[in-house]
Amino acid sequence: MFRQEGKNTDLGHLIKSIKQTYSVKYVYVWHALAGYWGGVHPNGKETRHYESSVMFPKSSPGVEGHQIDIALEMMATNGVGLVNPNKVFQFYNDLHGRLAEAGVDGVKVDVQNILETVGAGFGGRVSLTRQYHKALESSISSNFPDNGCIACMSHNTDGLYSINQTAVVRASDDFWPRDPASHTIHIASVSYNSIFLGEFMQPDWDMFQSLHPAAEYHAAARAVGGCPIYVSDKPGQHDFKLLKKLVLPDGSILRAKLPGRPTRDSLFTDPARDGKSLLKIWNLNACTGVLGVFNCQGAGWCKQSKVNVIHTANPPPIIGVIRVHDVDWLHKIASENWDNSCAVFSHREGSLNCLNKNDALPVTLKVLEYEVFTISPILRLSSLVRFAPLGLYQMFNSGGAIVSVTYRLSTLSCEGAEDRDLTVNLSSSERSTPPVATVIVRVRGCGECGFYSSVRPKECRIGSQKIDFTYNPLNGLVSVLLLSCVENLTQEVQIVV
Repeated sequence: MFRQEGKNTDLGHLIKSIKQTYSVKYVYVWHALAGYWGGVHPNGKETRHYESSVMFPKSSPGVEGHQIDIALEMMATNGVGLVNPNKVFQFYNDLHGRLAEAGVDGVKVDVQNILETVGAGFGGRVSLTRQYHKALESSISSNFPDNGCIACMSHNTDGLYSINQTAVVRASDDFWPRDPASHTIHIASVSYNSIFLGEFMQPDWDMFQSLHPAAEYHAAARAVGGCPIYVSDKPGQHDFKLLKKLVLPDGSILRAKLPGRPTRDSLFTDPARDGKSLLKIWNLNACTGVLGVFNCQGAGWCKQSKVNVIHTANPPPIIGVIRVHDVDWLHKIASENWDNSCAVFSHREGSLNCLNKNDALPVTLKVLEYEVFTISPILRLSSLVRFAPLGLYQMFNSGGAIVSVTYRLSTLSCEGAEDRDLTVNLSSSERSTPPVATVIVRVRGCGECGFYSSVRPKECRIGSQKIDFTYNPLNGLVSVLLLSCVENLTQEVQIVV
């Protein structure tokens, strides 16, 4: 029972109050794969029909030699009430049915790897894990039609290979707010783990706190990670300026299309220990690429103390370079006549550069510093006019706001009264009358929206209304302010160049 304004109310009233009072769309509930950390009581009045057995987890010597886990030690000492595998679907269905009836939309199922330590007597850990996951996913399908399940503590191979429909999986250890050695390691771990996990599930890079000293570092990583974004702030303790770089006013996020992965030249470096490498993480949006660069040096796992430690107290800044083809598959979102040139906008520095295929742009970062680059393939609209969308550049993943880019070319008719469409060879440099290009960019969200143009636009419009814009002739940055933003609204910006 839950107490609210002096009255006893059930879970359903609590969920209803949360959704109505705070406009929360979805509420998930945490539970362990065994029910709770200690499982299900075998002699409980309302649980004995699940025929639980008290099992004492036993991990392998290799796991114990790598890390001493206090939670596992407690379970090994006190035991885990393991539901009979033949009854576990009934258990999950009863639990999830009650939650769904109360208005819960899904569950986060934690402590999944416990099954590999209690398989004796149940046909071994593989058989036990298959039975549990089959039952879990059957119950999820029956009670949460949106496949509302997040897998956590589930990197045991038996579990990963037994999962058939669960779509979201935690990719790392926890966010540890009080452990200063953990933050650089966290970003490196989630990106490398996503190489494997991202092939068959949606990696979850865990929550963070928006007022934490490393909050901006974590937020930038989530923006390029293509992952869900969660914060675990205390009520009333929020950095809304930071959160607005991740979340639109309607509550949606500019999520990239893929799981974030290390760039090719980061695959075989050690960005946490070698003292010379930056970690680069790439992703794609509908019309742009995004590249996050992080200094993760200075901390790592200590085999002797079996904890994360800061091994270099004050490591020097590291100088690295980025190139347009750090973003893999960029050619898949570029136009057919793309010449491998890109407009590159840096989020923190606010600079805009044009890079060709083999150009390198230097970047220097201290430990726990980052930079996010929007990398946008350049459209050649004529021999003089080049254009690229950049998006809502005050947000980390600015290019995620670009939904689509189309254009039309026209010249004035002989009377000069109207435009006519032309079929043109964009590579031709011989024209009697330079064409006028109208680029139509659909943008999701609101705020400062940027574009690269090699020439000053003649005008910018939203619909039939002309809007003000600024143009920087030194770098080609066109900026317009998109004011309105309602749920699911995309605005069509027309730039005439």
